[in-house]
Parts: sequence; structure tokens; C-alpha cells
Amino acid sequence: MGRYLLLVSDGILSGLALVEGSAFVAAPLGGMTLAQLGADVIRFDQIGGGLDYQRWPLAADGQSLFWAGLNKGKRSILVDLRSAEGRELVSSLVAARGILLTNFPARGWLAYDALRERREDLIMVALAGNPDGSSEVDYTVNPATGFPWATGPRNLAEPLNSVLPAWDVAMGTLAAVGLLAAERRRTQTGEGELVRLALSDVAFAMVGNLGRIAEAQLGARDQRKDGNYLYGAFGHDFVTRDDRRVMVVALTARQWRALLDATGTAEALAGIERATGHTFETESGRYEGRDLIAAILRPWFDARDLAEIRDAFEGTGVSWGPYQTFRQLVNEDPRVTRANPMFDQIEHPGVGHYLAPRSPLDFRTLGRLPVRRAPILGEHTEQILADVLGLDGREIGTLHDRGVVSGPTRTAA
Repeated sequence: MGRYLLLVSDGILSGLALVEGSAFVAAPLGGMTLAQLGADVIRFDQIGGGLDYQRWPLAADGQSLFWAGLNKGKRSILVDLRSAEGRELVSSLVAARGILLTNFPARGWLAYDALRERREDLIMVALAGNPDGSSEVDYTVNPATGFPWATGPRNLAEPLNSVLPAWDVAMGTLAAVGLLAAERRRTQTGEGELVRLALSDVAFAMVGNLGRIAEAQLGARDQRKDGNYLYGAFGHDFVTRDDRRVMVVALTARQWRALLDATGTAEALAGIERATGHTFETESGRYEGRDLIAAILRPWFDARDLAEIRDAFEGTGVSWGPYQTFRQLVNEDPRVTRANPMFDQIEHPGVGHYLAPRSPLDFRTLGRLPVRRAPILGEHTEQILADVLGLDGREIGTLHDRGVVSGPTRTAA
């Protein structure tokens, strides 16, 4: 236990302790966000692993890289949640820590009022699919947002979903914000709080924040599919001579002028303006003339390899980036190397060595904590029972014998 505390003692959230009951993306991400800032996060799972323990992608030995990625820096305890004794243990952990983050159904023994009977100032962040508690996941709520009908090539007659669980990501970070806000209030007033957060609310709030609800109501129109064009300004993808692809964006006037200077297309585009009446100095003008702009720029990209384009744009202020597969990202992008202080090389038992990110938050005084790998399932069961609940060796042994708790399923490094 001493070595663990040493690793987190300098984090900006040192001293914050919470219990997490979670699966998949949003809740684990919320807990990991706090753990990477120094909080002591205890994750409880059903013996044998929870719903997300085998989620793809998988390592060669079958371990979930997804699970390992979203649970870094936490401690793990395995409990038989189907038994009354196991639920009693988790309830005691929650009462001892005073904060629970979960996307499990907040009812029965996990209801806020039931847990609050053990600790009056309890903070609970309860994540759900819909505000009424019904099921919703990222890949079902995203179709309802309208974005899939605005995504894809112009000739695609069907909606196109995203493989990125963007709403889960937003929900996980909001869960961490809500938890910290409630903890700040408790520090000031001594009062607990139930924080409820629904995935559909997160998604639809962002649709509104981005102006799409207002546009649909006031303009009575939908954005049509437009390939890789940027909505409302100029942005488009181009193929290079060596068959790579890049995205170029001119959202601001400065970016626009930098693009013209770097590509030497200012005179040609000025001619297009005179002939058509478009005003490319404005975002709207660039959007209205996007096909014409792309046609003028395309030969410049066709004639150059990716490396030449990179050199040509270096230091110019052009906003651009290459399209990359995951492997190209790892093999070619200097931002995903140990030279970037956000990344550390870690070893996960049974998986091997690989780059893992620290928190993206970089505090000037404290910096970033080193990456701590995800726990082996059940790795800290005995440690947590002893240090948090104060059980002795005999009591812990009895719980093991009765199958109420379990230790690690494989050897930790």
C-alpha cells in the first residue's frame, strides 16, 4: 500500500478517493481521468470480470486492450455481486470512500437513498442511457442526433455512423466534472449530492450547443452530406502524388491567406472570385465556392508527395494534417512517441510493452503523473479489504473460502 500511495501522492487530486462500478467507455473514462490526476480509484467487478472485460481490441493472449486502456491507475477488487454478502462489502467500500461513480442501474442496493443510509454526505454520480433510466449506448444515440445523415459522400443514400464513441467520451469527462463539482460543494457545505447524467442528454445538448437545433428550427433545413468538406467554411481532403491523403482547412482569414501563399494559387482564385462573385475572404464565401476552390488546389497536391507537402507547409500557418491509419499514426507521427511527454512505455503483464498516455492535462507546477498500468483483475482485493475496510487475514481468508471475493486471475508483474 505504501508504494501505491507514493506513486499518486504528488497528483493534483491526491487525497480524493472514490469507488467505481462501471462497464464500457463513459464511466471507466471518468474514473481513469481522476485516477491519472492522483485520485485513488477502486474499481469493483463481478468475479470473473465485468461486461467489458473481453471488449475488443484484444492482445495476442486474449486480454482486452480496451479494458487495459480505460482503467489505468486504478485498483481492482473482485466481489460476488450476486450474493448479499458481496453487495454488503461493496456498500461498505462506498460508505468508507464517500464517493461512487457508476453506470450500473442505480436501484435496489445501489440506489442513492439506500447507500446514503450508511453515509449521509455521500456523493454519487449515476450515469444512464436516457433520463428515465432506459438503455442507450453511443451507437444507438448517435443515429438520433442527426449527424449520421450529414456524414458521408454526397451520393450516399443512407446514414453513416461514426466508429468513435464520441458521446461516451464527452459523457466520461462530464462525469468527472460533475463529481469534482459535487465534491467541492461537500467541502464547502458538508452535504452530499446525487449527480445524474444521461447519455442522450449529453448528445442532444451538444447538438444544440453546435447550433444544429436552432438551424433546424429557425431555418427549417438539414445539412446535407458533403463528403469531407468542412461545413460553413473551406476544408477538404486531397490525394497526394504518392497516394496519401491530407485534410486542409481554411476556417479563418489567416489560415486562408497562408494556404494561398503556400500553394501559389492566390491569382487563380482571385480570378474565380471575379468571375463568380464569390468572396473567398469570408467563411461563407469559401463554403459557397468550395468546389471551385478544391478544383484549383487539387493539381498542386496531385503533383507532390506527402513529404514535400509537409515541407512546403512547415512554419507557414497552413492548417492541415495527413490521414493516417492507426498503424501509420504509431509508426510515422512524432506526436505519438516517447518524445511526447504525455506518453510512457509501460509493460502490462501478459501483453507486453507499449506506449500508453498519461493525462492530457499538463499542470505547470505538478506536471503529469507517470502512467500506471491498468490493474490485473482482482489484483488489489486483499489490499483493499485490509486497508479500506480494516479486515484481518482470517476474515479475508474466510471471504475467499466462501467465494465472496477473489484475487487476481493472473500473475501481476
